[in-house]
Amino acid sequence: MKRYLDDLVRSDLERKMVVLTGPRQVGKTTLARQLMDHRQPAQYLNWDVAADRAVLQRQSWRLDSRLLVMDEIHKMPDWKAWLKGVVDGRPDGQALLVTGSARMETFRQSGESLAGRYFAYRLHPISVREWCATQGVTPEAALQHLLERGGYPEPCLAEDPVQAARWRAQYITDLLREDILEFSRIHELGTMRLFLDLLRERVGSPLSLASLARDLAVSPTTLKRYLDILQALFIVFTVTPWHRNVARAILASPKVYFYDTGLVRGDDGARFENAVAAMLLKNQQFLVDARGKQASLHYLRTKDGVEVDFALVEEGELSALVECKWADAAPHRALQRFANEFPEARAVQLVRHLRQPEQRGALQILPAAPWLAELAA
Repeated sequence: MKRYLDDLVRSDLERKMVVLTGPRQVGKTTLARQLMDHRQPAQYLNWDVAADRAVLQRQSWRLDSRLLVMDEIHKMPDWKAWLKGVVDGRPDGQALLVTGSARMETFRQSGESLAGRYFAYRLHPISVREWCATQGVTPEAALQHLLERGGYPEPCLAEDPVQAARWRAQYITDLLREDILEFSRIHELGTMRLFLDLLRERVGSPLSLASLARDLAVSPTTLKRYLDILQALFIVFTVTPWHRNVARAILASPKVYFYDTGLVRGDDGARFENAVAAMLLKNQQFLVDARGKQASLHYLRTKDGVEVDFALVEEGELSALVECKWADAAPHRALQRFANEFPEARAVQLVRHLRQPEQRGALQILPAAPWLAELAA
């Protein structure tokens, strides 16, 4: 299956190194191998494979490779300085693709600089827009399929729901046994698993780490570290409240969502909200990575608890307000309030099951599937 970043990455490889990150099993290796088919001879090296690791440490890969793919090299000690030397010393005509299932924000931190040497992309699960484009189905059929299977390629393309369920059960086991263990101590895995399970039941609600810490008999600082690990491994992402005062927004409680909607434990409304959140994040990061825009995803909430699910910000300005409803077509009062307060932002109430779209003043009440199909990615 051709992914939405395929052509962009292929084009950028002609100019600079490309760094491709994203969740485990989201399709990074498949995309890399498809790119290798079009740029032979090519070589794929994975730090987690002992034989490949030896080649990487000796730098004894084929010099005539037109595409060199390096996977999981962020696990190498001092990998950033090492990679800088590889980039600067590679032969003319050799493209370099670096992939990983953990975030690599160290590119933007102090230390050895890779500035000007790379383009970065974040690969996301399949969205309504992408499923429509690749499968030729309607937005409604795409959204229904993604709500049932989640957006990861293997369960999404599985022949039946049973195979998708088996994949997800193994996926959670692998995350705990392999990925999370790299960031935490083995005796913490039980608590980490309980924390993950609690998050699966709290999707879309402002997160109180202090409250969860009491339930789990650990400190809020420990849970904050666990949350950072889950975010670094692309298991969950947080949506913070929007406020013109950045400091106030940082202090307020975030909401937590899963990259894999299939991990959500909740009713239809919770899974739908998570799916919308994941697609809005994919859209936002695509605008940043592929189009060079400043964009971010937030939610709105007042001190008295009036809330709208999502607020989209572009170039520092509020561009859209989005409220998710499973079947309720009555105008959401908080959305109406914020639509009047921020007339420059498009106010949309997305309804999963809607008989007729409506325009209520500044508020649009629309069926969710077609609107999601029009996102940038």
